[in-house]
Amino acid sequence: MAYPANYRYTREHEWIELSGSIGTIGITDYAQNSLGDIVYVDVPKVGDPVTANATFGSVESVKAVSDLFSPVTGTVTAVNEELKSAPDKINEDPHGAWIIKVEVADPSQLDALLDSAAYEAFVSEETGS
Repeated sequence: MAYPANYRYTREHEWIELSGSIGTIGITDYAQNSLGDIVYVDVPKVGDPVTANATFGSVESVKAVSDLFSPVTGTVTAVNEELKSAPDKINEDPHGAWIIKVEVADPSQLDALLDSAAYEAFVSEETGS
């Protein structure tokens, strides 16, 4: 699966798409594939603060529980309620099934994240492929 060029990526396998000052955050295809079938997503509430590189929730799969790390600092403006009853949406469409939306405090934080080509190279290094 190609990684969308308009997204930025973390080394912990989250993606963010910035639209104005709102960042939409999810996990990558590599992450969902590594986790297997996702059965539960734990997320913050609207209005909660998130901090760049800090945990904001977790994803539970049949294999493991994995922490979610925020790519940016900001305030949660929306939570994907659909994931409460259908967490497997992430497995079906990892780059379309967002987890939270954040009012980004400092958009320049995205400059420190990986672009799609750098992320693909990073995944290749991790997998040795």
